[in-house]
This record gives sequence, C-alpha cells and structure tokens, in this order.
Amino acid sequence: MHGGRDVANDASTVFDLVILGGGSGGYAAALRGAQLGLDVALIEKNKLGGTCLHNGCIPTKALLHAGEVADQARESEQFGVKATFEGIDIAGVHKYKDDVIAGLYKGLQGLVASRKVTYIEGEGRLSSPTSVDVNGQRVQGRHVLLATGSVPKSLPGLEIDGNRIISSDHALVLDRVPKSAIILGGGVIGVEFASAWKSFGTDVTIVEGLKHLVPVEDENSSKLLERAFRKRGIKFNLGTFFQKAEYTADGVKVTLADGKEFEAEVLLVAIGRGPVSQGLGYEEQGVAMDRGYVLVDEYMRTNVPTISAVGDLVPTLQLAHVGFAEGILVAERLAGLNPVPVDYDGVPRVTYCHPEVASVGITEAKAKELYGADKVVALKYNLAGNGKSKILKTAGEIKLVQVKDGAVVGVHMVGDRMGEQVGEAQLIYNWEALPAEVAQLIHAHPTQNEALGEAHLALAGKPLHSHD
Repeated sequence: MHGGRDVANDASTVFDLVILGGGSGGYAAALRGAQLGLDVALIEKNKLGGTCLHNGCIPTKALLHAGEVADQARESEQFGVKATFEGIDIAGVHKYKDDVIAGLYKGLQGLVASRKVTYIEGEGRLSSPTSVDVNGQRVQGRHVLLATGSVPKSLPGLEIDGNRIISSDHALVLDRVPKSAIILGGGVIGVEFASAWKSFGTDVTIVEGLKHLVPVEDENSSKLLERAFRKRGIKFNLGTFFQKAEYTADGVKVTLADGKEFEAEVLLVAIGRGPVSQGLGYEEQGVAMDRGYVLVDEYMRTNVPTISAVGDLVPTLQLAHVGFAEGILVAERLAGLNPVPVDYDGVPRVTYCHPEVASVGITEAKAKELYGADKVVALKYNLAGNGKSKILKTAGEIKLVQVKDGAVVGVHMVGDRMGEQVGEAQLIYNWEALPAEVAQLIHAHPTQNEALGEAHLALAGKPLHSHD
C-alpha cells in the first residue's frame, strides 16, 4: 500500500471514491479525483498502468519502432547511406521495450503517490454497491468505479496455450523471432504485429473473416493498407472465417471454413479483447451487463446509483485515451463539475503499422447513411504531391468526408507518421470546421501536416499542389 491512509488499520475509513482497476481509466479517475479534492482508493491486482502500459500500446509501439529501425538499416542505400543489417537481437529489443515501460511505470507510481491516492495492491471484488473486498479487508466508498479492463479473446475450441498458439501477451515476450506466423484477425492488433514481425524478418499471413483489413476504418484506408502490405510481402486471406487449428510436427496448421489451409511456426490469435468481469461480484450487486460488458449511460453511470464503469470493461472504443477521458469524466462528475459526455466519433484512432492508418470522425459510408448519398462530398489528396512524404518515401492518401456545403465530418489518413497528424484532424472534426476555414490556416512547408492543409485547400475549391 502506498500513499493515502492505511485503511487496513482503520475500518472506519470511507473514501469518496473506490476504484477497482489501475489501468488507463482507473488511474486517470484517481489522479483527476484526487486533484479535485476527493479522497480516493485505487485497487490493482497486477501493475499500475494496466494493459496499455505493460501489455498493449507502449510495448507494441516499441516493437514497431524497432522494426522501423531494422527496415531503415536494410533500405539505407536508397538514401545514399551505406549501412549493413546484421539481424535482430531479440533480447536487445526486449531490453529497449522494457526500459521504456519501466521509466513510464516509475513515473506513474510517483504521480499516484504525489496526489495522495491510497494505492492498494491486491485482487479486489465488489462486495456491495459501496465497497470492495481486497486482501481480507473491506474498502468502503461513497462511490465505486469499476475499471477492470480486458484480456485477449479467443474462439470456441481454439485454446491459446502460450506455446505455438499465442495471444498478444505472449507475442510481446516471445524469446525469438518466429520464422513464420499466421495471425488470426486483421484488426488493429493483428496488423500491428504483422507489420512488426515482417520488419523483423518473419513470413506473415493474416487471416481475416471480414472482407478488409482494419474493417472498422473507411474502406479506402483499408484498400490502401492492403496495397502497402502486398508491396511489403505481408500475405493475407480475406472474407473467409476460421474453422480450426491443429499442431503439426513443427508448427501449427490453420483450416478455414472453405477448406483452405495455412501452416506456420506460430499462430497469433488477435481477434480482439474481452472484458474482465467474471467472478468479481458485479452481477451479484445488480449491475446490468451484456456479454460480459458493464452497461453505462453517457456519463458512465451504471444502473446502480453508486457504481460507475469505464474503459475496456464497457462497450465503447477500446483505446487507452478513451479510458483516460472516461475516467476523468467520472471524477469530475463526482466532484460536482458538469463534464461533457465523450463524443466517440470525435476520438482519434491510430493503427501504428507501416504505413500508419489514422482517422477521426465518420466514414464516407456512414456519412451517406446519415445524411444521404447526394449530401456527401469526399476528396482524396495523394501524398505523392507532398514534399516531406516524398523525402520519407512514404505513400498514401488523406481522404476528407464533408457534408455538402457544410463541415468536414471525417478525416481518414494512410501513410507513415499519419498518427502525428491526427491531432489537427481532431480539431477540424470536433470544431465542425468548414474546408474554407482550414484552408485559411498556413501550414509549415515541407511537412506531412501540410498535406492536411492541401487537402482542405482542394476541398475549398482552390487546390495548390494537386490537380483540380
């Protein structure tokens, strides 16, 4: 136990807020709540920081950056630089990744302690609408926040054994670079691992049951990514669902519903993440649930007045920054402020493969569904016209979706470093900017950010470095 009071020796303590789960949503609520004067207890059974810091966002991006460095070494001669690529030192990659995590983890622990949050290490269980049992003691609160997160999912009959059939958790600590891999799932997790492993030298095949990679993105972005992956030699099979997996003499064989078979050294199951909610007392206390998710309203309130829930535990976007926003919203609501509900369409989404896929707002298909096909305008700006993208030798597009004579309601980008451009895209969407308003802004040259400005110039009817 760190910070705050020793509740083990003071059973009369009643906190303003007891938080079960110290991941992105939980610790954000704890930090903001304490900042606003709430007396907060934060309970976590593993490590503060949760999936994002230890098993998700941070380690996967470290692997992807190591892969990017490997690719740059291999391809250096096209920039006039003579370098040799000697191979991947996987132990060195893990050390780099773990050092990044350790630094952030230490900083986060310091933050929680400095805000005087009572941090309790142990496995908690909801024991009443206003209490959590942990380490043989009952922690009482005026309000309880459930933030127990998620774990990798599998399919019926497909057992993740951590040997040849692995989850993303196993993949992050794998002691070797697999010679070949089948990745089941072409969403964010699947394509990020495919990208990193390909950079490390793995022969990769993605199996996705839907008709496109990153299927929740605008179809144009999916097609651009598929084209880029083909060019990189990443194989994929789309539109047919998984049937079974079985061990071979030295690997795994995957059979699809149409009888097609694939063999590789390992099978990475990357079909998404499911909520951690079983056996934690939620249903016993009357919390409304659906398929393991805790149901909430736009203010993250459950049907039990003293209980809220945030993060991957609720059926909203499974993104760390969404967890942060939801946790802050709960803390501010409990502190008597009047926070605005999260607009999930206005949340930036980034897939950090090579090339990156970034978006904010709605897809062209969704816009046509909402406003009518004749009321929607879409414009594509090819990065071939962008000087910095040429220098970086990256290809891709920025696609804008606009309500005719109105605001831009979707920005969809594919290309290296597009995740760094999504901040301005977020402002454009959330402030309901008109193309002409963005066109007035002067973007630095040469930058990739300038491509966003050029796209809006074109949409406003005054293109510069692009054809009419």
